[in-house]
Amino acid sequence: MSAPAWNAAWRQAALPELASRDWDLLVIGGGISGAGILREAARQGWKCLLLEQRDFAWGTSSRSSKMVHGGLRYIARGQFGLTRASVRERQRLLDEAPGLVDPLSFMLTHYRGGFPGPRLFGALLAVYDGLAGQRNHRFHSAGQLRYLAPGLREPGLLGATRFFDAVTDDARLVLRVLDEARADGGEALNGMGVSELLRDAGKVVGLVATDRESGRAFTVRCRAVAQATGAWAGGLGRGDGGRERVRPLRGSHLLLPAWRLPVVHAFSFMHAADRRPVFVFPWEGATVIGTTDLDHQESLAEEARIAEGEVEYLLAACAQQFPGAGIGRRDVLSTWAGVRPVVSAGETSRKPSDEPREHVLWVEPGSVTLAGGKLTTFRPLALEVLRACAPFVGRPLLEGTGPVFSRPPPATIDGLSTARQRRLAGRYGRALPELHRLFEALGDARVGASETAWAELAWAAGHELVLHLDDLLLRRTRLGLLLPEGAASELPRIRALCQPLLGWDDRRWAREEDAYRALWRRCYSLPDEGASLNAASTDTGTLP
Repeated sequence: MSAPAWNAAWRQAALPELASRDWDLLVIGGGISGAGILREAARQGWKCLLLEQRDFAWGTSSRSSKMVHGGLRYIARGQFGLTRASVRERQRLLDEAPGLVDPLSFMLTHYRGGFPGPRLFGALLAVYDGLAGQRNHRFHSAGQLRYLAPGLREPGLLGATRFFDAVTDDARLVLRVLDEARADGGEALNGMGVSELLRDAGKVVGLVATDRESGRAFTVRCRAVAQATGAWAGGLGRGDGGRERVRPLRGSHLLLPAWRLPVVHAFSFMHAADRRPVFVFPWEGATVIGTTDLDHQESLAEEARIAEGEVEYLLAACAQQFPGAGIGRRDVLSTWAGVRPVVSAGETSRKPSDEPREHVLWVEPGSVTLAGGKLTTFRPLALEVLRACAPFVGRPLLEGTGPVFSRPPPATIDGLSTARQRRLAGRYGRALPELHRLFEALGDARVGASETAWAELAWAAGHELVLHLDDLLLRRTRLGLLLPEGAASELPRIRALCQPLLGWDDRRWAREEDAYRALWRRCYSLPDEGASLNAASTDTGTLP
């Protein structure tokens, strides 16, 4: 007998029973860090439940720069241990999840009088390659670049150094990790806001959570709590005396149609305004310009959005590197902005991009809070959290327990290219045979100009715990980013396919569509020119 569909109807029926159980571990936060903790705890055989206040990957983990990288910039700071861990995890993800995590070649351009020069950067990459255990960089002259990367700014161009990192769909990565956790006995619920930790004799023994859909509050008991709430870290207690704080830093991006700026490599170069690196890179059949790095001073309860100053900064970067392309506001398909949870010692004079990207654990009896961290290293971070939780749970932590991702079952979908088959296997893993049946029923047509098939949309609507329309269009799929006006022209067909699968009546669909369109205009489109949200401060991101 197959397991029940993981959808809103299942959630409504299962929630009271799940809340009544006695858990070994409750995980708060449904981004990549929380998903990783749940996955490793479930593998250990711990009884574990994840609670997410909004939607899985709602925060930073759906609005990152999409890069799975080895932390090249940490070498310059002498953080060799962090780089070594990152390159090993990058390779693990490439090996275990092809089609979800894929290699991406980077070109760092060098100009006369610029920094870093080819020799210095080559020396840095030699160390990087040594930590990775393989050589993967090469210098290309300016003459070669006319063929490899036409359209680059040529005056003063010495060449470019090519190296490799990786790229992913960050939200799909979270969903795949959650799926692996659930297959091993873990459970995960979205729409559950945790308001309070319960303590007995100074030890955390549970929490109070409110179902945002019904307003009903639940008391849930456990032996340990793992907080992986990103920029919200410490909001429920931390137990470290307050020596550090989380400094929310915003990184914003522009997305262009690939035909307007076709690139096959990721280009990294120094912005002329402040000599900080920015990127132009291919993703999901489109082209991304990013990222910025500045203090996010808005409420964390609202979705982050790009400021006009950031738009101007990123367009100027594109014009600097690709002057003949003539990219302007009219070319932007969508935008996104994420908030990085960077741990700071509280030095207010330090620039955002100068903050270290190290993580810390804050521990109190019965509770462990992860502050900081990186997408690439979610697995070792999860294990570190579980080591700290194990004494509270009273169960040993087994090391070296195998891969994060199981090998997808064989399920060849007739008529699909090898590349599309690989993509689907990477994103859906063990669900591939069921997805195969949807392809047989619905065909292999894509939604608009995206890489997403209608069958994928149907699978997400019926089997991936969609509570609201933005869950479906911005995280389960990326149609709201990749298609014009948030996929507005496709909404009638999306409604015809997905409304029955979601179980929504006409009034509910109309309400969801109105809310989605308003959200997209506010947070995923260009701001009105002259908008002042943090517009004066633009401190861009650094090397991956």
